[in-house]
Amino acid sequence: IIDRVPAPEGDPNAPLQALIFDSHYNPFRGIEAIFKVVNGTITKGQRVKFMSTGKQYEADEIGVNRIKQFPMNAISTGDVGYIISGIKEAKEVKVGDTITGIDNPATIGIDGFEEVKPMVFAGIYPVETEEFEELRASLEKLQLNDASLTFEAETSVALGFGFRCGFLGMLHMEIIQERLEREFNMTVITTVPNVSYKAYLKNDTETAVWVQNPSHFPDPTKMERMEEPFIRAQIITSSDFVGAVMSLCINKRGVITNQTYLTSDRVELSFDMPLAEIVFDFYDRLKTISKGYASFDYHPIGYRESHLVKVDVMLNGDPIDALSALIHRDNAHNIGKKMCLKLKELIPRQQFMIAIQAGIGNKIVARETLSPLRKDVTARCYGGDISRKRKLLEKQKKGKKRMRQLGNVEIPQSAFLAVLRLDE
Repeated sequence: IIDRVPAPEGDPNAPLQALIFDSHYNPFRGIEAIFKVVNGTITKGQRVKFMSTGKQYEADEIGVNRIKQFPMNAISTGDVGYIISGIKEAKEVKVGDTITGIDNPATIGIDGFEEVKPMVFAGIYPVETEEFEELRASLEKLQLNDASLTFEAETSVALGFGFRCGFLGMLHMEIIQERLEREFNMTVITTVPNVSYKAYLKNDTETAVWVQNPSHFPDPTKMERMEEPFIRAQIITSSDFVGAVMSLCINKRGVITNQTYLTSDRVELSFDMPLAEIVFDFYDRLKTISKGYASFDYHPIGYRESHLVKVDVMLNGDPIDALSALIHRDNAHNIGKKMCLKLKELIPRQQFMIAIQAGIGNKIVARETLSPLRKDVTARCYGGDISRKRKLLEKQKKGKKRMRQLGNVEIPQSAFLAVLRLDE
């Protein structure tokens, strides 16, 4: 180990520079930051400053992590340790920040950490509206040791107060959901994931407007063009499944760029595909059609122009913003129809009729009608003239009409992820 692993470089006599690379929340002692000393020495009781936030603290306890925490009086260049300063706010500690001394501060921070750009965005909402602040605290604690998670507050007409979160990918999103449930006992509703798009307006064709939420989609009449992120996908599969894999990728707007036979029965396929198409169920379907044998890898290749439209879902004419999605124009009618059919299955029947519609702007592209629950009001009419029955049915019809004007439709949680399972 001594021969192969080089010793850490640094100057013990230089001003203190320590790089924070991890942190944990301790409910009794506050936030514990884990750091590596690059230059200088940190001592117990020393006044220190976190350079990115500018906040000053006293090093109440420093030490090294062995099987347990082992307090020390000083940690010098090249060593890794922890600092406890009674920090209560999670946002005050940032992975990649530099710790320096107050008495002899460093002029610049340590390079090497850059902000991670999230690729997939989704809304996370508490099931109970009053748990909003608990959810914020939980996300802040998760962010302590997961710098790639980003979130900002947003509101939805259907779901109330929540957060717009950025993730590295679908797996990262599922891990965050699982950790919220396991570590913080938070039950959340996650909206349809989407990627980040670039919109160029007619009055300024050079400056891109970032669109990370369908509700921020610009007015199509003022838009010059729209770009979406593309990826280069590499799929290695058995030669028996080449046809099925190619059909799946082409259906997802993929363009094949290379096909190589690694052996007589193993093929590597390369596709250029929109990232938005693999966000939903691409990986699951790939494993299904290849009986689990296909492997999938991808990397971003930049943004390309694409013809995208915003598909809105409406219940009795009221748009449900949480179910809106940005979809390629060629697929909009088909996906709108599938969304309406899926919601018809999931929304429970009411005492009044529910019109489920999918629209692009003012144009309705699909509609399904959920018929009302009806009481047999003519059951007591054993005989007599037909006008008696007609009168009762007309009376019922007027009541249903009034109920439809006043009634609210409760949307079940399962409906918000229905778009992910349109092909089931």
